[in-house]
Amino acid sequence: MPEGIVTTDGDAERIFLAYSAAKLKQLSGRIAACLDRLSYEQVWARGGESENAVGNLTLHLCGNVRQWIGTGVAGRPDVRVRDREFRARGDIQPAELRERLEGVAAEAAAIIEGLAPERLTETVVIQNYSLTILEAIYHVVEHFAQHAGQILFATKQLTGEDLGFYRHLASGAAPHSETTP
Repeated sequence: MPEGIVTTDGDAERIFLAYSAAKLKQLSGRIAACLDRLSYEQVWARGGESENAVGNLTLHLCGNVRQWIGTGVAGRPDVRVRDREFRARGDIQPAELRERLEGVAAEAAAIIEGLAPERLTETVVIQNYSLTILEAIYHVVEHFAQHAGQILFATKQLTGEDLGFYRHLASGAAPHSETTP
């Protein structure tokens, strides 16, 4: 499991919740590391109008996580304007994007960590989809991972650098604290 997760029993629901929260935090941290490496111009670079910049993907993740976990799971008001996430064209600095994403991910992780396991089978409606809370959490982590992968790939292309997230797998590398990728 990602760093910081220790399970002491075979409670599948608790393991799922802990792992999901930890994965959101881990991926958020990786995106933050990318935002720290990229210039303002690189964060908002796009090859064409049909492509999304790293900045757009970051805003999209903030909106998606807030809507699906904050609204769908925790019952908070839905303030998302999805189209605005993709219309943005360089009006936010990388440090502010990082701060927003880390805040949203931490908030969602806290909601997930505090969720009573019996709520996982509760049905909710998010974006007109009727699904269980377990399915909503699974969707958010999967969706977050897909866009994190895009951001990591774009960062490698834009900087020409290895991001170092898997150096621990090289022979002779120092041990690491993660038990899963």
